[in-house]
Amino acid sequence: MNSGNILVAAQLSTLYPSSNAVSLVLQTERRNLPLPPPHTDTDSLSEHASYSSIFYTPHTGTILLRVIHGGLILELVSLSTDVPPIRFVFPSAVLPAPAIFAWGEKELHVLAVISSGSLFRLVLPTVNPTRLWHDPLPKQWSREYIIKNVPEQFYGVVQAQGLLCVVIGLTNGSLIRIEAENIGDDNFHDLWAEHVYSPSSFLGTLTSYLPRSEILSVATRPQPTELGHIWTLSRDPKGGCKASGDSYVLLGAEPRNLLRIFGNGGDDETTYAVAFMPMPSYPRSGGYFQLIAINSDQMREIQTIECSVSSTHCHLQDFIINDDFLYTLWERQGSSMTERTSGSNAIWETATYGEETDLTPTNLDELLRSPGSLADKFMTAILRPGVFSPLTLRTAVEQYTDACLSVSGPHPPPQLTSSHPTTAENIAAVVGCTVTLMQDPQTGALQHDRYWNALKRDWEGFVARCREVERSARWPLGLGKGKSRDEVIVIERERVGVYVKEDLPLSVHRYLSDSLPVEPHFAVLDILWTLCDKIGHEALQNLEARIVDILHQEIAFSIVDIIEDQAQRFNFKATLDEPSEASIIARLQDIEDLDGAVRIILDLVAGFEQEVKREEDEVKLLLPSSRSDWMTALSSSYITTTVHARYDICSALVTLLFFLADDLKEWDPSLVEEVFAVFRGLAMLRSVARQPAADTGGEQEASDELLTTDDVIARMSNMHVSRNQARFVPTFSLLHRLAGQSGETTELPGAAHRFLDASGMLQSTSPARVTQFEALFCERLRLLGYYEVAREMLAWLPRTPGVVFIAACLYINIGRAEDAAQLMEKVAGSFGENVNDSGLSLEDAETLASVLPGAVLFDSEFTFYIHASAIFRSNGLTQQEVSFIRLALSVAPQDVDTSELWFGLIRGYIDLSFYEDAYSAIIATPYDSVKRECISQLVYRMCEENTIEQLMSFNFATFSAEIEDALAFKARNTDPRARPFYSRILYTWYTRRGDHRNAARTMYQRARKFQENAAQSTDVIALMEEQLEAHLLAINSLSLMATKCAWVVTQAPSSAMIDVESHKRRRLSKNIPDSTFTGDKQDSEIVNLSNIKYDYTLLSARLWLVRRDPTLLSAADVLLSPVSIVLRLGQANQFDMAMATARSLDVDMSELFATLTSQCLRLSRNPETVLQEDTSDWLLTDNVSSWPGSPADRGWRYLRVALERHDNAETDYKYSKTAFETILSSDRSSPPPPWLVHSLEENHHEYLIRTSLRYDIIESALEHTLSLLRKANIALSRAPQKTASVTWLPYTLIDQVLAASAQNDLTTRGQRLRTELQTEVSNRVKRMQKMSRFAV
Repeated sequence: MNSGNILVAAQLSTLYPSSNAVSLVLQTERRNLPLPPPHTDTDSLSEHASYSSIFYTPHTGTILLRVIHGGLILELVSLSTDVPPIRFVFPSAVLPAPAIFAWGEKELHVLAVISSGSLFRLVLPTVNPTRLWHDPLPKQWSREYIIKNVPEQFYGVVQAQGLLCVVIGLTNGSLIRIEAENIGDDNFHDLWAEHVYSPSSFLGTLTSYLPRSEILSVATRPQPTELGHIWTLSRDPKGGCKASGDSYVLLGAEPRNLLRIFGNGGDDETTYAVAFMPMPSYPRSGGYFQLIAINSDQMREIQTIECSVSSTHCHLQDFIINDDFLYTLWERQGSSMTERTSGSNAIWETATYGEETDLTPTNLDELLRSPGSLADKFMTAILRPGVFSPLTLRTAVEQYTDACLSVSGPHPPPQLTSSHPTTAENIAAVVGCTVTLMQDPQTGALQHDRYWNALKRDWEGFVARCREVERSARWPLGLGKGKSRDEVIVIERERVGVYVKEDLPLSVHRYLSDSLPVEPHFAVLDILWTLCDKIGHEALQNLEARIVDILHQEIAFSIVDIIEDQAQRFNFKATLDEPSEASIIARLQDIEDLDGAVRIILDLVAGFEQEVKREEDEVKLLLPSSRSDWMTALSSSYITTTVHARYDICSALVTLLFFLADDLKEWDPSLVEEVFAVFRGLAMLRSVARQPAADTGGEQEASDELLTTDDVIARMSNMHVSRNQARFVPTFSLLHRLAGQSGETTELPGAAHRFLDASGMLQSTSPARVTQFEALFCERLRLLGYYEVAREMLAWLPRTPGVVFIAACLYINIGRAEDAAQLMEKVAGSFGENVNDSGLSLEDAETLASVLPGAVLFDSEFTFYIHASAIFRSNGLTQQEVSFIRLALSVAPQDVDTSELWFGLIRGYIDLSFYEDAYSAIIATPYDSVKRECISQLVYRMCEENTIEQLMSFNFATFSAEIEDALAFKARNTDPRARPFYSRILYTWYTRRGDHRNAARTMYQRARKFQENAAQSTDVIALMEEQLEAHLLAINSLSLMATKCAWVVTQAPSSAMIDVESHKRRRLSKNIPDSTFTGDKQDSEIVNLSNIKYDYTLLSARLWLVRRDPTLLSAADVLLSPVSIVLRLGQANQFDMAMATARSLDVDMSELFATLTSQCLRLSRNPETVLQEDTSDWLLTDNVSSWPGSPADRGWRYLRVALERHDNAETDYKYSKTAFETILSSDRSSPPPPWLVHSLEENHHEYLIRTSLRYDIIESALEHTLSLLRKANIALSRAPQKTASVTWLPYTLIDQVLAASAQNDLTTRGQRLRTELQTEVSNRVKRMQKMSRFAV
């Protein structure tokens, strides 16, 4: 008999992946302990538990104890909180069964015996129930006791009787009782005492009731109790257990839960034992239970309870007594089956899992008939929540990969050896990777059919692996008691479930599926089930597809007409034979009120049980939600089960409508519409229940951020600093996410019903309308980030304004901005000052308002456009934001301040690089403040995007000053080397507008900034080049102005920036008192064109020298004085440049001409040496190279031309004098060039004479003196008679020459010149005397 109860379970690897568990390795005091046995082929299932139990206290909640990895690891999982699990790695296998006990509310004690003969007590903190064992562990949290009366390796059954006593039943029938005389602490270990009992003792009384001894079960009375007796159930040497009479029941050698001890409590001191006797070959049951009463030393049989027929050929895994009920857990064909009986009537109530998806070959063939990619269909099927656990998928793909690698040879496909971030990606990449598309060896045609068949077989093989692993994962292990009196927890290897009550749809669906009679008011469902069975599965699938297509389209006609049309197209009744059709029609005619029956079914599938609120529930509502992921998973599992049952019932009801399509015009149209509306809601919920949902990890990251100092210390103390909770990526179902957000803590089925009721998905009455609950459900999915699921849900709903608005927001999320903008524009027409103006129905208006901010409709299109633009702006969709701002401005009321909209419009245009539109908007906006604020943004953005030409083309009318201020600010405060070059842009702006003075000032300031940065820069040459260019541009700008206006006013540089020999600039006088200026106010100065040219020339020469000799950068000589620069240029044979620089810098060139003269002398003496040097700037120029003669001749000619160009009366011919003296200093015997002598004779004859005397060249002095007298005589003869007497000669100098010649030994020529000089002087004197007499 079915009990009206059902099992719902959650997969542990979904909630608590092994990567998230904390592992602690336990050390043993035993020496030379052998290593655990090597892993076997079945080690891939090591995460499946071999033993599991439940522990509950109000303080700690429900804790699951699991023994995994072949007994080497004991794991504790909190099912009541989201505390990560903890694992203990033992030196050897843990014997069944370890136990948990509470030490008040401060500690949790785990007692475990291992096969190497040690008893461990693990002490875990539980002061904080939200952290449990993750608080700092005690100093001696792991305490080991080495058992003395067992061998080094043994096997037995362990039963912990509280904190102070542990009993071990051995295979030889002996019993070891270990009692704690003292429980240790942080300073001392536990003190234990051992006692060994043989089967003949009192404790073996129950065993003596049986023939002989191999202990299979050990039981004690549940805690708390003062009774210290131990009961055992043993197996006789023949492998059997005496049941009754002379018959024996064969038992396996493995320990089993065959014995339970309990008492009534109170004053009743009777102890009761329940023993199970299996009967595997019995055709009517799986065995029977024997109830025995024990008083002191007396035992008597009270009752024998035979198991149900359903237990035939099943294997009992566990049983418990809870709330006066005997609960049993059976393994039936690899799955769990639970039964219970009160014992008094021996009527068994059976509970199993609801209808679960099993990917059998038949189901896979049906799956492949649907359109789509083969791999996608298989992936969707295996990733559906509840089908396979993450552990199953990971294990299966590892097995599949190993199998492929074993046959792939030395060069396997790269997919098999690559790493993949998720299991799903690993499966998609690996499965089928060894299948290749082959060619027919004869025709060369591609064998696509063979390829697809092989690929299908590969996927089917992988699914078969998954089914095999999942079958092992669902193997039942035991039962446990939960927090409430009637809560029974079902434990499997990889799942933990509960025994809960069925709701009415589940109960009716089960009755219909098992062909059991239903209540009379559900009789029509029995007819519908028969109808669906006669139609066949394939026809029902086709019909379901048509219904889905109808609901995915806009319903523009009566739903009755649509059904009639589709029924004719589908030829629905053709799938039925005539007798079946007649039978069904006759049975339907027997229903007195078919409409009423249909409404009852609608109430069944769309209704929920009304719970009576208990006082404790009201108290819980005031407390923070403590719902764990496990409880949420159970709720989502229950919701999935009931939704599937309701969907099947509603599908049958829709099938009835198609069967009666010809008669539907007589039906109430609202009833037909309601059937389709409920079907739509169930279909949407069913689709959501089938969707997996990956966690983004946001909640985990938030939890990490909330870590306290104690949390960090705890992690460090346990050496788990590297553990990161963000790696916890469970594979929850989407329904789990939605149920988890509700925070509902009510027990099942109430929690499931509250969730479904709160969703509102089953409250719609017509498929042509949308309720606010359906819209909010889709919006919730969108806000959670499940965009594809939200899109699928919206496809079910008609395009009402609320749905269109959600779709628009969804399009924004998935990157379809243009489609979103179109939908937003359609929604805009739904707003007005009142609902009547918008043309919306009250339901559509309510739905639209529910998804808007504040759940209130906007009063006009203007406000909605503003809201839409804000949505686009928050998602970075500037183009659509601008579009809606324009729409808002087009409908803006006259009295509304739209300055923010104008600002947003201009900013949007700037962000989109629509500069012409931005410029037009700036001109068009009526707000000057917006104009001023946006102009600078536009200018800066255009400069950054290098659209300078377009910027210059804009005529900013009266806003030129703002442009100039914006650019000037950037030019002053930004690095002149960084793009954009604002000073250049500002220079272009001024030049385009004919403001050459400001253009020159901009470039001059740019040059100064380069000079300021030179000291901190490593690339001084580049800075000097930039500075040189800036000076040149400033010169060009000032050159376009009149000479008297070619000046700029700028701030005077600091003293460190002024060259020692720099030109003096005229500072502006300050007629305002100094007290009026701030302390850091700099003086201003006037810089004219000549000043800038001076700076340009000086910098150009410096740059040339630095390029030629970079070592100057490391010395202070980088700022050479003008004189030094000219000198260095001369030394480098750059005479043209040196002379030009000297002229520009007004530097004396005496040293330069001395150097040039020396070079000419060297050319005359040794031309080859000079020509090996760099003479490109004087001897090898185009002009000089064209002169005839030798290099020496061209060199002397170059000197002559240079003197003619640069030496004149203004310089007092000092450069010619320098050249002359240089020649004399070099070699007195070589006469100077005649042209040089002639030049000096023409301009400085006395200098020649004095210089000759100074260098003791007497003959030259005589010759030059004689030439001077003769030249004077010629001039005298040409002068008028009256002025002749005023002529002057340096007679003193002449006397010195004569005196010097008299003291030297002269050559014949010299004596002749001396004689001629004396004669000329005498004649001159006489002539002058004579002329003097005539003048008188």
